[in-house]
Amino acid sequence: MLLLNQIDPIALQIGPLAVHWYGIMYLLGFAVAWFLGQRRVRAGRLPGVDANGFGDLMFYGMLGVVLGGRIGYILFYDLPTYLADPLQVFKIWEGGMSFHGGLLGVMVAMWLWSRRQKLHFFDVADFIAPLVPAGLGLGRLGNYINGELWGKPTDGSWGVVFPQAPEILKLGLDPAALRAQFDAGALDMFARHPSQLYQAGLEGVAMFAILWWYSRRPRPRYAVAGMFALLYGAFRFAVEFVRLPDPQIGYLAFGWLTMGQVLSLPLILIGLVWLWMSRRAPTLQPQPVVQAGAA
Repeated sequence: MLLLNQIDPIALQIGPLAVHWYGIMYLLGFAVAWFLGQRRVRAGRLPGVDANGFGDLMFYGMLGVVLGGRIGYILFYDLPTYLADPLQVFKIWEGGMSFHGGLLGVMVAMWLWSRRQKLHFFDVADFIAPLVPAGLGLGRLGNYINGELWGKPTDGSWGVVFPQAPEILKLGLDPAALRAQFDAGALDMFARHPSQLYQAGLEGVAMFAILWWYSRRPRPRYAVAGMFALLYGAFRFAVEFVRLPDPQIGYLAFGWLTMGQVLSLPLILIGLVWLWMSRRAPTLQPQPVVQAGAA
């Protein structure tokens, strides 16, 4: 059954103040990471770190995600636009965040925090990795609600018509007329792969399930971070085959290679290297946090 994506990207508006679904998804992602991280802290999965220390780590991580994600998008995907209009940098609610940039930002934040705490960087990376997929999945839902980063045309029954797509905008239909045309089947030819939902399922649900299960028992250093990098790189590379590239970049080579795939290939390689390195690495043993006053 085909769908028409006519979701208002604004969840709540009070006068000039608008709360966007995209921002809410980011906040939910941080909230889920906080909840899951607190469980792992109590279980002693990062020995020597208490709730306050984890709170500092989350603060560092949030800065890394937002700053790295935005800067990465600008540098990797659309630098000329932001050079022409620098104020666009601050319009995060309109989208324009790069996972690969956010990942680099988080890695810098973790490195700074781990140095301050005198912890091994990869012990922190292994601790954080299972907390990330929920935020990735929610971020992709935000992309879907925004009606951005859609896929290629499809004749499958699961296709979605995106009103923001160029071929729909050309029709000049208001929302009511658009709905009427869709209900009459006149827009079926414009259905596209909901690649945002594919990514939400793979990068969010599937990665979370695999990493949470994989990290339930202690693993050697590098292993969990390596599994994260390998899974994300592979899933992102695969979905890019049905996702349209950013129009300002297009395909880089062969009529199918995208910037997303180019940036994902190093992650696949790094993931394999880290998993190989984990074979001879030490295993950090949990040290459950003892509650104050406990016998």
